[in-house]
Amino acid sequence: MSKGSFKQPKRWLITGGCGFIGSSLVQRLTPENDTFIRIVDNLSVGTRADLSRVCEFKEVDRAGLSHQSAGADGVDLPVELVVGDILDADLAMNVARDMDVIVHLAASTGVGQSVRDPRQDCMTNVIGTLNYLEAARKQNVPRFVFASSGAPVGECEPPVHEEMAPHPVSPYGASKLAGEAYCSAYFGTFVVETVCLRFGNVYGPGSKHKSSVVAKFIRRAMRSDTLEVYGDGEQTRDFIYIDDLIRAVCNAAEVKSVGGETFQIATSAETTVNELLEQLLAVLTAEGINGLRTDYGPARTGDMKRNFSDISKARDFLGWESTVDLQTGLRETVRWFLSGQGKDAF
Repeated sequence: MSKGSFKQPKRWLITGGCGFIGSSLVQRLTPENDTFIRIVDNLSVGTRADLSRVCEFKEVDRAGLSHQSAGADGVDLPVELVVGDILDADLAMNVARDMDVIVHLAASTGVGQSVRDPRQDCMTNVIGTLNYLEAARKQNVPRFVFASSGAPVGECEPPVHEEMAPHPVSPYGASKLAGEAYCSAYFGTFVVETVCLRFGNVYGPGSKHKSSVVAKFIRRAMRSDTLEVYGDGEQTRDFIYIDDLIRAVCNAAEVKSVGGETFQIATSAETTVNELLEQLLAVLTAEGINGLRTDYGPARTGDMKRNFSDISKARDFLGWESTVDLQTGLRETVRWFLSGQGKDAF
């Protein structure tokens, strides 16, 4: 691990900052009045409206980027949005100038999409990540936080931990593994303080566009549609609430001497999809949504049968662990959807 100098980040570059996780991170950071945030997003999933729900922002093109110190006169608002694609290497170099940390969230997500178009998945997740690692190297950005997942490890006997040999079973897992490998190489060769976070299955308020099982179930329930389960529902996942995950991202950006490390960011709780469905149906019933039907269909190609994580390394090195139990998180998520904030997802 690096023992070099590291300053607390005041200027954050967040790729994919209009999405579920990105906008939640922005919301967490914006109360800090000396923090400047720059977002790069192609608006393919998250939107300007999603970002506007959590903060005021100024949209700029690359010619109008602010390079003043955080909080200095001349920065109209502490959040800038640059609409652009992570495959634009010149843009990456431009937006990374004077940043303290890059949080790289933008990606092609999900096993299904990667199976349908593995080349596009590779280009976005590998070359897009390389572009921002190069920007961090050449613009001397001291910390780079990479959003990964459990997919690089593939089928194994859980709990998953960081020392397991990876054997991805989907193109998505392969592309995320490549991103982790480039992070390791950039730390080893160029001393960019990379930190890879393998997210569990994230859910919570703000997830209206997310394709994960929790958000899908809630969206379908609110339309009184049948809830569709892939396979027999006995596949297991580790479901982590968004607020817990955002704390982990902030710790990864701020804690010293974790350069080059990878961390499992989850709850250490193994939950079958059937168990999740049972808890979610109870929450929905308590909120007045009843009479839902469930259908079981074929298992998806590339899906892992069992997956949950050992988070002891994150606890020891990042001082982090999850605090929100599944029932509480599901209740808060359902209430957020019912509040109308996610109505345009239907």
